[in-house]
Amino acid sequence: MAPAVRGLKSLVWQKLKSSVFDDCRKGEEWKVILLDDYTTKLLSLCCSMTDLLGEGITVVEKVYENREPVPHMKAIYFITPTKKSVDGLIDDFITRSSRRYKAAYVYFTDFCPDNLFNKIKSSCAKSIKRCKEINISFFPYESQVFTLNVPDAFYRCYSPTLEKTKDKDAVMQVMAEQIVTLCATLDENPGVRYKRYKTEGPAGKEREAILEEDDELWVKIRHKHIADVIEEIPKLLKEVSSKRKATEGKLSISALAQLMKKMPHARKEISRQVVHLNLAEDCMSKFKSNIEGLCKTEQDLALGTDAEGQKVKDSMRVLLPVLLNKNHESYDKIRAILLYIFSTNGTTQENLDKLIQNVQIESDSDMIRNWKYLGVPVISSSAAQQHKHPRRDRSSEETFQLSRWTPVIKDIMEDAIENKLDSKDWPYCFQCPPTWNGSGAVSARQKPKASYQDEQKSSARLIIFVIGGITYSEMRSAYEVSQAHKSCEVVIGSTHILTPKRLLDEVKSLTKPKDMVCIKNE
Repeated sequence: MAPAVRGLKSLVWQKLKSSVFDDCRKGEEWKVILLDDYTTKLLSLCCSMTDLLGEGITVVEKVYENREPVPHMKAIYFITPTKKSVDGLIDDFITRSSRRYKAAYVYFTDFCPDNLFNKIKSSCAKSIKRCKEINISFFPYESQVFTLNVPDAFYRCYSPTLEKTKDKDAVMQVMAEQIVTLCATLDENPGVRYKRYKTEGPAGKEREAILEEDDELWVKIRHKHIADVIEEIPKLLKEVSSKRKATEGKLSISALAQLMKKMPHARKEISRQVVHLNLAEDCMSKFKSNIEGLCKTEQDLALGTDAEGQKVKDSMRVLLPVLLNKNHESYDKIRAILLYIFSTNGTTQENLDKLIQNVQIESDSDMIRNWKYLGVPVISSSAAQQHKHPRRDRSSEETFQLSRWTPVIKDIMEDAIENKLDSKDWPYCFQCPPTWNGSGAVSARQKPKASYQDEQKSSARLIIFVIGGITYSEMRSAYEVSQAHKSCEVVIGSTHILTPKRLLDEVKSLTKPKDMVCIKNE
């Protein structure tokens, strides 16, 4: 059974079921499905092999790899409209006598260019029973998070080496078309507002564990603070053991292993909880050993105040312990230097050179210097004034001392829902739709279908898209704001997901020639 979660993953799976599998269903007939790299990842994000078996799929293959022919079976081709994938399709039906399958049902993720369509038409049209465009050009990363799988967007949009090329316009066009497929899947025709942001704030045998949407515990804790997770998982484990009266006293990994042997029917549930307990303990161990002090420094520099609310008077004094600590990696020190520069609205060239030299990060200095291409005043001057989004007062909110920083995007989400975004800073792309009042949808929906969208028609949906990557804390904000504003579901997406290390690597690459930039997919 497909995961019974609401949200993007469920919506995409339902759309694939109706547009692909139901469309070519004929009795109890079994089929082969051919995928490319993109559609393989897309399917893996929203369904399992068991789900595919339920739809009559008995074999899953890559479209451009050599395969054994199965001439008595029909094949579904769920592929992207690219030359490589189309060539794989055509190769399967070059001649009637050598064709690999009985017939082909072709479903493209997006618009198929005329040249590729005509190539198919002239090569194997008689073998094709269906040929449709599904229009799903995004990945449902989580129930309220999507990505466009455009990891080079940061470089193409901000690199000074591409200023005189059309790369930026091209990637913007592609992203716009992909976002349209998201809106179509959500059954939304939203009003669009935009802002050109130039910068954002700041034991035993190993085994592989897959963290996925049908793991209810993972969905529940993935965006929680580590301190809450450390408290919650042992409670759940004790609940399991107390229900079965199989163990007493303090729980340990060895005790849980014995518990699993005694109760095979509970093995999967307990195994998942043990995985999360191990992960949480590993994270806390790393945190206590080295990261705790670093977090305090980062929070103080990012907010300009310490945990007691006192203003930081000397940012350099806060920064120095991190720079002098030999246990911190260069990435940690660079990140701290950047926060120092952001907090002081730039520094002098002499001071920057000394910092780079003393910390011995000359080879990575572009991770700092290249922020100027994002509009951040690395070197202070009378003309360098960074535009900062006015922050909400969160002084009354309960928070952990080492997690006081709130992403700017959370303020934007709340301002959008409460209709407080400045129309000068956030203009509409076209005629302004009905005013968002925090309770009704801005979307220009016409006739919602009787579906998940129909269930949600009484509430609003806010879609946030960020060019150049989003962080996990920004993803968490979407869930927090949705929980606080019950009448509005916040969906957030980007070109890709950022980690602190990946962001610095991408900033460093901005000044490299295009042919020397190697950007990995997620």
